[in-house]
Amino acid sequence: MTSPELTADPAPARLTVGIVSAGRVGTALGEALERVGHLVVGCAAVSEASLRRARTRLPDSQILPIDEVATRAELLVLAVPDTELASLAAGLAATGVIAPGKLVVHTSGANGIGVLEPLAALGAIPLAIHPAMTFTGHPEDTDRLAHACFGITAADEIGYAVAQAIVLELGGEPVHVAEANRALYHAALAHGSNHLVTLIADAVDALQVALDGPGFPGMDTDPEWERSPRTGRETEVAQRVLAPLVTAALENALQRGQSALTGPVARGDLDAVRTHLDVLGAVDPRIAAGYRALSLRSAQRVGASAELLDFLKGDR
Repeated sequence: MTSPELTADPAPARLTVGIVSAGRVGTALGEALERVGHLVVGCAAVSEASLRRARTRLPDSQILPIDEVATRAELLVLAVPDTELASLAAGLAATGVIAPGKLVVHTSGANGIGVLEPLAALGAIPLAIHPAMTFTGHPEDTDRLAHACFGITAADEIGYAVAQAIVLELGGEPVHVAEANRALYHAALAHGSNHLVTLIADAVDALQVALDGPGFPGMDTDPEWERSPRTGRETEVAQRVLAPLVTAALENALQRGQSALTGPVARGDLDAVRTHLDVLGAVDPRIAAGYRALSLRSAQRVGASAELLDFLKGDR
């Protein structure tokens, strides 16, 4: 009879990991890799915030210069801003610490593997692995990675297999992004996530004015309410009113696409749109300008009347 030890699948190979740098993304990835058994042996951290994150969330990792982090790591994660990535890759190539076969991953959404060419020329395996997730710098960032999609780009099938294995091990879902499409991929994600934050912030600001006062029954008898500035309790009320609506709208949009669009633009109600612009402009002309721009795009998507389109364009 064959021994169970001989038939059991071998444990996945554990990698030594280096993180450059200990920002929001790098720290979360380092922590996630350690959770599945890899060892973060070093990370580069300069700012006080990065040092604090590294010491708190990667306590077993040494704070080292970038070249030493690269030397010790089998998997080198370059989690730096997009604007710093090319110079970092060139600088690392010049140090001579990149050995053939080293896995070099960057987390930029906008870049493919071309930016890592100086390291690939030395025999490194270049991988672009971008978590399609927002990061706040708090521990919950790591938990969210297990439910995120990751845009991956590699030089060949071997590279894609390695990138997929890393993402799947973290609990994420790998999605192939062609090298030529990285900028478009990043633009779409930025448009959907970053501009959503601006939209919600503007809506909350306007709603605060509309709900000027206690807002919910019982608040008018709460002495804390009288002492609360508008940026405190009134913001909370506005957020509570808006949250169920925008949550449902987001879910409907993701599930049903454009057919989820409701409201005055979808109905072609020019009078309501005109009134909205007037009252929003009284609160803040910049909010009204944002409303007009998004209403125009919504009108274009639903094929609104020429009259409504011309009004939103400012032609009438």
